[in-house]
Amino acid sequence: MKTKEIYNIAIQKAIEADFRKRQGVEGFLKRKQKKYEKMSEEEKKHFNIESLKNPYLDSRILNISEDKEIKRVLVGIDIDPAEILLAKEIGNIDLIISHHPLGKALANLHEVMELQCDVLNQYGVPINVAEGLMRERISEVARGMNRFNHQKTVDAAKLLGFNLMCLHTACDNLAAKFLREKITKENGLMRLEDLIEFLEQIPEYKEAMKLGVGPKIFVGNKENRCGKIALTEITGGTEGSPKLYEKMAIAGIGTIIGMHISEEHKKEAEAANLNVVIAGHMSSDSLGVNLFLDELEKRGIEIVSCSGLTRFSRIKDNV
Repeated sequence: MKTKEIYNIAIQKAIEADFRKRQGVEGFLKRKQKKYEKMSEEEKKHFNIESLKNPYLDSRILNISEDKEIKRVLVGIDIDPAEILLAKEIGNIDLIISHHPLGKALANLHEVMELQCDVLNQYGVPINVAEGLMRERISEVARGMNRFNHQKTVDAAKLLGFNLMCLHTACDNLAAKFLREKITKENGLMRLEDLIEFLEQIPEYKEAMKLGVGPKIFVGNKENRCGKIALTEITGGTEGSPKLYEKMAIAGIGTIIGMHISEEHKKEAEAANLNVVIAGHMSSDSLGVNLFLDELEKRGIEIVSCSGLTRFSRIKDNV
């Protein structure tokens, strides 16, 4: 397999796992196509053509130094120049994969956040309310991306001759689908303590407990009833608007499962009487990345993990 083939598998698996389902994703891409067709020739010069076939612009190929067969991949939650140097030290690394976005993928992180509107709508939040509040937050995230040195790691990969890609929402979608299916099948998740015990049985979260970063209740207490459990903060770029918590409560959501939460968001959730369970950031990211890496392992590619990725193979490890 070559780099572009691996990338295409990631995007297709992400579409299959997308809460909007394939029809919803295709509708999203068709709207992009219509906008593109209406643009002037000058506007088209600056348009990101990749967005017409990839709905997750925070998941991109960032550098192909050599279009070769990929046999061994270094994968981390975060890839910085230090990890690029590490790849050189390890040797025989054909491709480096970062989970968190880099380069142009980081600059376009806000582009994937529209996904959250559709997920919120599925849980009962009116779409006009979700879009209105998310529009403000998406604009805020877009402005915030300007302060980063986007190309630092990409430049290091180019200088040392490494193929580099990042797979952010592409892998987060897999984690979200996995958790939703597990929770749907599980009976007896009446209270938050039951939900915590359930999450702790998943290998990535079980391992995180040993490091002191396992699933925790951030808002609510273990005796609280879960009510409707929503996975609104596992995929879709980054945290949405804190003003949405009141709307989620009105929609009948009782408990939110997320990766992380800011103090502002926590206060708004408390005010709305929503329970918030934080499954864990690196562990949730590891879950989504592992589900994708299993696809590569099936194809005989060797995985070398680093930088916060706790590797569990659901093929070899029987988990």
